[in-house]
Amino acid sequence: MRKIAVINQKGGSGKTTTVVNVGAAIAEAGQRVLLVDLDPQAHTTIHLGFEPFKLEKSIYDVLINETPIDDVIIETRVKNLTLLPAKIELASAEIEMVNTIGREIVLREALKKSKNAFQYIFIDCPPSLGLLTLNALTTASEVIIPIQAEFFALEGLTKLVQTIQIVTERINPATHISGVLITMFDIRKNICKEVVEKTQNHFGEKVFKTRIRENVKLAEAPSFGQTIFEFARKSYGAEDYRKLAKEILKGERHEKERTGKRSTKLDKDNGTGNKQKKKRKNS
Repeated sequence: MRKIAVINQKGGSGKTTTVVNVGAAIAEAGQRVLLVDLDPQAHTTIHLGFEPFKLEKSIYDVLINETPIDDVIIETRVKNLTLLPAKIELASAEIEMVNTIGREIVLREALKKSKNAFQYIFIDCPPSLGLLTLNALTTASEVIIPIQAEFFALEGLTKLVQTIQIVTERINPATHISGVLITMFDIRKNICKEVVEKTQNHFGEKVFKTRIRENVKLAEAPSFGQTIFEFARKSYGAEDYRKLAKEILKGERHEKERTGKRSTKLDKDNGTGNKQKKKRKNS
């Protein structure tokens, strides 16, 4: 089983879009996939066409009330794709878990008790580095970081990388950054090219070859409660997420040993490199 947390504390980076669509693509390839919605906004749940307020149980019940995961997961319209849904009440979970013994590994222990056999688990994390995200990191063996190709793309990424390193050293030695994904990419924009260049300088081979291009269909699909393959199967968005799924399925990143530490001081240039600095001085 490959357990992959999709994390970036910066909102709008494409976490939910990536979890839903790469999960659906891998499910269509014949793998059993579980999507875990760990975000109180419940965007993964909504993206797949469910109305959170109508659900009897959610991941909140797993974390707080010790409800078995197998009593909460629901099947989606996509064959082989299962969801552990979220509701707005998850927003209070971090406060309620504060005094729980082993609060940082509740999700991991709950998944161990599941009788379902999944080949892939994708965890959609909240846009923060709190206790819910910590549970994702102690559960996952891999981390994928989606980065939107924009001016402030790498803002705050240093803290995220440091958090992952601390979890690896102290709690979960198995977890590591297995991939960095560029989203909202437009080859016509210089800023996009500069973000890609800077990301590759810091993360090297960890950067996925696939880049998720800007695509209106990707933005519209959630409002219809559908994956990109249901909504616009021949769109650029569908094409890109199929390619990403193939990269993940190859498993090369999962098997590679981590390389030496790279510089993680990414905030300084906001993902745009020295060119932007020079432009500011000249303006």
